[in-house]
Amino acid sequence: MSVIICTLDITGEQAELIRRTAPSHELLYGRDRAKWIDRIEEAEIVIGWSRLFEERCLGEHTRLRWVQSWSAGVDNFPLQLMEKRGIYLTTTSGIHAYPISESILAMMLALTRKLHIHLRNQAANRWVRIEPTAELHGKTVGIVGVGAIGEETARICKAFGMRVLGMRASGAPSPYVDHMVDASGLPYVLAESDVCVVTLPLTPQTRKMFGRREFAMMKPSALFINVGRGGVVDERALIEALQEGIIAGAALDVFEQEPLPEDSPLWQMEQVIITPHISGASDKYDERAFEIAMSNLQHYVETGRPAVNVVDYAKQY
Repeated sequence: MSVIICTLDITGEQAELIRRTAPSHELLYGRDRAKWIDRIEEAEIVIGWSRLFEERCLGEHTRLRWVQSWSAGVDNFPLQLMEKRGIYLTTTSGIHAYPISESILAMMLALTRKLHIHLRNQAANRWVRIEPTAELHGKTVGIVGVGAIGEETARICKAFGMRVLGMRASGAPSPYVDHMVDASGLPYVLAESDVCVVTLPLTPQTRKMFGRREFAMMKPSALFINVGRGGVVDERALIEALQEGIIAGAALDVFEQEPLPEDSPLWQMEQVIITPHISGASDKYDERAFEIAMSNLQHYVETGRPAVNVVDYAKQY
């Protein structure tokens, strides 16, 4: 019997649904590796991921045929080897639009209303009036990497009376984006934006897309928000841009190295907000991810391959 390993603590009801959908497969599941580690080499399907699978399941004679990731990004997977072994990789892309767009707006509001500074003063019992405080209304936001997250962010920004610029590879228009460009239009977006929001995946094309040259294109009053991947940004260049006043502030949920090292200058910068890669977290996350996994499992059982969010190894997303 073929084996499905789920590295997550799913409910008994969810486990039973997997068994009914794939009755010819044996299901092993749980965050406790002891529940499945002895059978790891037998896995045909993996829901979730662990480095153990990379170490023990990607040999020439692997039984592994499909991995359902529990996240949208795939830069932590051995993509070339998985492609070579003919393994399908699918993601939970598409379920992050609400939580991440809300995180982006929270960051924008916190930076412009200086809430992060007030919270630090509150913790120190200091009554300090900080003026002036900016407004979002009438400002321009540039969203770099307009997908589902970017489109939802654009919709909310329009409700704040903001002008919305966008960049995506195709340059195709979007309902709530006033002006969309492809990658060649990035300098225009950076120069015009009061707030630059990055939602890009990490690919060979996007790695360190934001460096000293790009930050120099931005307004000295501009704010930079990254909820995509840390590797999209040259972190040293960002630190220098903040230290030298080339840009005014940043809110960062992702970093080149995670956890962010304790000696990073970013920790001590008053104009920076740091969150530990949690912008996509939501009380509905697992429910939405499970729906994608079940849709893919049904299709896999019927056709031999998943159908939703199948990673294109050439594009690396």
